[in-house]
Amino acid sequence: MSLAQHNEQYITLKCGDKFCYAEHGAGNNDTLILIAGLGLQLVYWPKALIERLVESGLHVICFDNRDAGRSVRSNTPHPSLLQQLRGKAPKGAYGLDKMAEDTVQLMSALNVEKAHIVGMSMGGMIAQTLASEYPESVKSLTSIFSTTGNRRVGQPSYSTLWRMARAKAPMNESEAIKNYHAMMTHIGDGVAEDAINQWHQYARLAWQRNGAKSDAKAMFRQIGAIMKSGDRTTSLQRITAPTLVIHGDVDRMVHPSGGAATAKAISGAKHQVLRGLRHQIDTLQSHRIADSILAHIHLNTK
Repeated sequence: MSLAQHNEQYITLKCGDKFCYAEHGAGNNDTLILIAGLGLQLVYWPKALIERLVESGLHVICFDNRDAGRSVRSNTPHPSLLQQLRGKAPKGAYGLDKMAEDTVQLMSALNVEKAHIVGMSMGGMIAQTLASEYPESVKSLTSIFSTTGNRRVGQPSYSTLWRMARAKAPMNESEAIKNYHAMMTHIGDGVAEDAINQWHQYARLAWQRNGAKSDAKAMFRQIGAIMKSGDRTTSLQRITAPTLVIHGDVDRMVHPSGGAATAKAISGAKHQVLRGLRHQIDTLQSHRIADSILAHIHLNTK
């Protein structure tokens, strides 16, 4: 199987919200937190990536962000389609700072004082925000195919936006798998080893973990968090943690300019462009990305 197996657990944070998480590896080892992207669940992470990190001696924690998977659903407003087109979050929407706070509270609840933070796509934005606002909690930062929030960089291709606009909420598991397959065929790499099986496996698990229903409003609230946070370039300049920015050269979801802008904004950040990397972490890319993360961590913990 290409996706990791998780012993899912639940914890209530001091804010009162319930989160679903999973741990891998020995708890007394250095901790690495994986933060998933927009609408994605903790079951997204490939087995090869987690195994490689654990085998290197890390304690890995992954979790469902708020408004994803089995974690809390917020009671805040979500942006309408018109607001999304205008890039304007509704009044009362939460921002990426709230999602960064969730991560820090999860760490505290699990008695993790400081961790290596790794985020992909929207998770990279959360990770960046966490490193900016909670520097005492971050040993190192790795931002994977993410961006700064500046609307002049890191934007999806027009072909991706067109597909997103035409997407319809699935009515059953079969439609959920079909929809995910269609989008990943465009932004991912279907010829990568075991990729299509991984897509279908993830879509099936995500549908089941979401209560066998679509929850577009939850994902829209996450989109609202990105929009509310706006351009974070100035705040990224405050980051002091050793930072690695990974991006592919053929990313149709987050243009490579987003990675370049992120690395430019963070003092001393290393920018690594992986040839052929799309907006997908498959088995092959898991090894490449894990090796890059481990080299980054070990270089900065000697």
